[in-house]
Amino acid sequence: MARIDVIMPQMGESIVEGTLSTWIKKAGDEVKRDEPIFEISTDKVDAEIPSPSAGILAEILVQEGETVEVNTVVARIETDSSAAVAAAPSAEPAPAPAVEAAPAPAPAPTASPTPSPATAPAPPTSPPAPASVGAEESADERLRRKSTPLVRKMAAEHDLDISTIPGTGHAGRVTKNDVLQFLESPAAAAPAAPAAPAAPAAPAAPAAALAAPSAAIVDPWEEDRVEPWSRIRKLTADHMIMSRRVSAHVQSFFEIDYTAIVDIRRRKKAEYAERGVNLTYLAFITKSAAECLRRHPAINAAVSGESTIFRHDINVGMAVALDWGLIVPVIKHADELSLIGIARAINDLGTRAREKKLLPDEVQRGTFTITNPGGLGSYAGTPIINQPQVAILGVGAIEKRPAVITHPDGTDSLGIRTKGMLSMSYDHRVVDGADGDRFLADLKSMLENYPDEAT
Repeated sequence: MARIDVIMPQMGESIVEGTLSTWIKKAGDEVKRDEPIFEISTDKVDAEIPSPSAGILAEILVQEGETVEVNTVVARIETDSSAAVAAAPSAEPAPAPAVEAAPAPAPAPTASPTPSPATAPAPPTSPPAPASVGAEESADERLRRKSTPLVRKMAAEHDLDISTIPGTGHAGRVTKNDVLQFLESPAAAAPAAPAAPAAPAAPAAPAAALAAPSAAIVDPWEEDRVEPWSRIRKLTADHMIMSRRVSAHVQSFFEIDYTAIVDIRRRKKAEYAERGVNLTYLAFITKSAAECLRRHPAINAAVSGESTIFRHDINVGMAVALDWGLIVPVIKHADELSLIGIARAINDLGTRAREKKLLPDEVQRGTFTITNPGGLGSYAGTPIINQPQVAILGVGAIEKRPAVITHPDGTDSLGIRTKGMLSMSYDHRVVDGADGDRFLADLKSMLENYPDEAT
């Protein structure tokens, strides 16, 4: 009789915790190897986690909604199917601390959007708990500082010491919401108090203004339906607010004539379909953008403090709208792929994103992002930069429009052309308007004169 531990996986190198959102299997259910048994949510992705072994799901140690560190044992599988199944987690010495430690911080994130002062006093009681297991104070501090790069960046921007911020994550770890709430609270102004009596008023005002939208409470009216945010929706909201605060957003718009690509698609679409690939406009745009990024390195970059990192790899993220939020799978080395390779990657990643089948590495290391609101009919948009990147391309609706056509003899006439808008938001801290417009002009030229042999 053997029992196999099921652990919380690490979904990316910067991820140190995950939320167990749903148990697909229940205690006592028979499971097959690699069959999904639970779903998790992290800062990067929602995913279904497969069973490491066939057998019976004997114990569930972490309940739905709880957030625990990676490598925490969340369940046990009994590989002998005839063995009795425990109705509740057994009182074995090893898992007991993990089961008791997780529930303590779990309620805090759900309550955090409303009563920020109430959550502040609670976390200080959590750091001493791990110490009783034999860890010293320095080990606990290291655990609390195991925050994501996003949290560390937010803290650095506001000159905050993460160790002074009350954390609501597992074992007192500091999360993005903790930083936002700390900025909103009077405690955020405390370090400035000794300098001068009037000093706290200046920093406190903008901090409160930034956090105010997330803290606003609106009463529902009669017959209204209130739907709490999913974890991925909450993470997306925090990420977007942070991006608008961090990057100096500026936008450029270019109208593209896709008539040449219309002709290529008409001639090639059936051929691609026979090979199992849907040849979309987005495939042409992604392929062209990847090639342009190589010639315009400032667009394929990231900001690190007061330095610019020019990425060697060209990894294009594709924003995918889901019923429960937004996710950005990444096409790695997109500039090295053919048009059919790009089209196949778009189809595959989009399908698996909707089915929660993405692997951790497939949502990491993006260097540039494309979003396609035009698929829903939007004429143009001003998307928010996906940090820590410096640019994001928005694809508007592609449709037939009247246009002035200049003939070889110089005369003009009105005609029907297939056109659409491309908009790009970019970080003016490192990308000047001329750089952004040169990139878009290059992309426009490629799309309007797409070489037939490139297909």
